[in-house]
Amino acid sequence: MAEATAKTMLGEISQGHLECPICFCRYKDPKILDCLHTFCLNRLDGMLSKQQPSTVTITCPVCRKKTPVPDAGLPGLLDCFFLSSLVDEINQQERSLETQHQATTSPTCDACEEGLEAVSKCLHCEENLCQLCKAAHVRYKRTKTHRVTPVENLEQKEVPSADLSKTYSPKCPKHANQEMHFYCETCKMLACGTCATIDHRSADHQLSEIADAVRSYREEVNDVLQKFQKSKEEFKANDEAVDQARNRLKIMVTRACSDIQAKEEEEISKIKNMSRILRDKVTEIGKKREDEFVKVHTNNKKKMERAEEIEAAVTDLMQQADDFELLNLKPKVMNNLEFQKDLQFERVKHGESFIGVKCQDVVRDKDPGEVLHEEKWKLKTEFGKQGDGEGEFNWARGVCCFSNGDIAVNDIDNKRISVFTSARHYKTKLDVNATHGFALTPDDQLLVNCDGIVKVHDTNHQVISLFKSSQTDETGQPATELTGNIAVDKDTRVAVINKNATVTSLHNLDGSLILDIPNTDMIPEEIAASDKGCLIFTNYYKSTLRCVEMTGKEVFTVGISLDDEEVRPVGVCCDDAGDIYVTFQCGENVGGTEVRHYDSQGVYVDCVAKELLWPFGITFSPSGELVVADQSSVKIFHRL
Repeated sequence: MAEATAKTMLGEISQGHLECPICFCRYKDPKILDCLHTFCLNRLDGMLSKQQPSTVTITCPVCRKKTPVPDAGLPGLLDCFFLSSLVDEINQQERSLETQHQATTSPTCDACEEGLEAVSKCLHCEENLCQLCKAAHVRYKRTKTHRVTPVENLEQKEVPSADLSKTYSPKCPKHANQEMHFYCETCKMLACGTCATIDHRSADHQLSEIADAVRSYREEVNDVLQKFQKSKEEFKANDEAVDQARNRLKIMVTRACSDIQAKEEEEISKIKNMSRILRDKVTEIGKKREDEFVKVHTNNKKKMERAEEIEAAVTDLMQQADDFELLNLKPKVMNNLEFQKDLQFERVKHGESFIGVKCQDVVRDKDPGEVLHEEKWKLKTEFGKQGDGEGEFNWARGVCCFSNGDIAVNDIDNKRISVFTSARHYKTKLDVNATHGFALTPDDQLLVNCDGIVKVHDTNHQVISLFKSSQTDETGQPATELTGNIAVDKDTRVAVINKNATVTSLHNLDGSLILDIPNTDMIPEEIAASDKGCLIFTNYYKSTLRCVEMTGKEVFTVGISLDDEEVRPVGVCCDDAGDIYVTFQCGENVGGTEVRHYDSQGVYVDCVAKELLWPFGITFSPSGELVVADQSSVKIFHRL
């Protein structure tokens, strides 16, 4: 069993790493091309023989890159010594396993067809003999002089293992008794002591010992590979942005189609056929943009795959080849690493991930509506005013939307939560002092943070349970005071900011603690949960936007400014695609305020609204409208 496993492993290693890409057999006389791909000499010779006699280059069958043919022909290409050594070692190990297998298996007679166990072997005929055939063998005149020996006396020879650690030390082609001890950086070649004294002694020759040259070479390669890691990170960020834009585009296409469908149902007898045409138009636009996003993704991926292929080849070479081979290959390796300078990834156009529709109030001519290619926002309506009466606010700080479109507004100074219908009419109030924020679960349960005690209300606004948020700081010590905002994600996980405890505690709806997420040195102001499994924080005094996963792993932290003016982020929310919307207070003057749009990676997209009064809480309605609590009123923005 162990021998079979070992043989299988040797076969897998050979198939994955030691087979020529042309003949799919183990390497024989492997030669390295300029692109660092390796092939058998015979296969390269066969390829070259099919080309024109005057051909001075050979094309790599894998990447199509051309390599000049040396004056000495293909045998003049650089040998891949470490692959040759590995092939020899695998072959020897397989022969050793076969010998061991034969030693543990009882042989049968080769001279007869009875299948009897062999007791002897004729060394002349190289045949195993049973007892009867042995007697006949030594009796026949022709074979009686043959040497016959018992099977158990046969020696089992052990196949020696190749010494892969042995260093290849080439001799000087000019001075056969001299070993190479130097490397000339100017001439890009190895040199013995005599050559160094005669041919490389002038000041314009940069001569160094083998060890120093290899060390400098490795450092140079390592610097390039480290820069490549940054390129890999950039590719990952670009790839995530493409995925995000594609996902957002799908959501927007679906929403636009839903709007069109609603208009179709409203005037079904007039516009059913025209609405279908419009849907097809939106879908076609979406498909074209999707193709563009896929094209960006494919181009970036191709660049990355080629870069990773070079990286893998160089890394493998740096690990396996000896010093002399490394220096022989240095020009080729460094030439291949030039890709790092030109490795640029195309960024996706985030604006093209939006698509909408503006339907006509009255259907005329042929078009039931207009397809929207650019995302623009406009104030749709505003309700509420300064005061203490029903439907009035003294400080509208937070806002939430129920699944039926009703709007809940947290009035801090009046110490109540006012509820309005989807038509903006006053409905009821809850006498709750939600100083530290409130949030809604996906099934419309209202959670209110009252000084560290989270109260859970049912759909009739009655308290059904409560729990305390984490009462320890990030060091595990008791916190003196617990204050902070609250958010709930689609999986009903509750996140509570504990400012003085310097953590954000994550709970199940029953209050059981999942984990504490450190707030670092930036105590957040507001919090939102995205459908991507992340928490988004704003920091008022540090002017930052921070994103962490539900595991506590930080995704990004970005600073925010506007024309060198002081900008203070306050409220935050996320749309279905994971894009982020933030309310800002710019400076000390009333009216210097904005609502901004960022993508899921924290990159600024556009300004949604300006010159509000003093905006804080922000959320999305079920129909995709943006609802902002603006101190003494609530403003609702919709896409044009």
